[in-house]
Amino acid sequence: MPVHISARAENLESLLSGLMETSRFLTDSDYDPVLAATLIAFGFVFIHPLEDGNGRIHRYLFHHVLAEKGFVPRGLVFPVSAVILDRIDEYRHTLEHYSKPRLDLVEWRPTAKGNVEVLNETINLYRYFDATKQAEFFFECVEETVNRTLPEEVDHLAKYDLLNDFMKNYIDMPDKRVDLLIRFLNQNGGRLSNRARRKEFAALTDKEVQTIQDKHDEIFHRDE
Repeated sequence: MPVHISARAENLESLLSGLMETSRFLTDSDYDPVLAATLIAFGFVFIHPLEDGNGRIHRYLFHHVLAEKGFVPRGLVFPVSAVILDRIDEYRHTLEHYSKPRLDLVEWRPTAKGNVEVLNETINLYRYFDATKQAEFFFECVEETVNRTLPEEVDHLAKYDLLNDFMKNYIDMPDKRVDLLIRFLNQNGGRLSNRARRKEFAALTDKEVQTIQDKHDEIFHRDE
């Protein structure tokens, strides 16, 4: 049984044109940026016009609309889609809150290719919908991004810079190799794996490795 049935192919031009017109209207108005992003991004994924990639474009649209509305300063990476994926079960329920009730309103039959053929007129199911549930979810994701994810990212970057500066003064190593070493340490709890010590960083002595690991602990775990 399908969990979502997309709009009929013959309705896509009308629905997508309407969605783009709505996007232009909301972008040029004083409409709330988070609500605008909710309507455009979820409106797109509910129409589901593509064979593949609908979810990725849907999450891109959150970023695009927030940026176009000036909610996010230019040049800032606003990782709200990462928060959405961290809350994947809630995200799925938010999608199903729209999709499941509409399955009873769509007449369909399976095709030989494992798809569905829609037998009745369904365009208004995608043109008009109550986005309250989706807006509540997205507002929570934006709030979490602002209050938790961004501060954590800023803190991580500050600590990265401290360790990066230490290593450049402590040992002669190209910038790309320093970056790789820090990423390896972060991925392995502040320790350089035996494999990395044998391969990428075989030139480091035991004392140098220990000094770098100790400095990593001092910087990244000083607040714990």
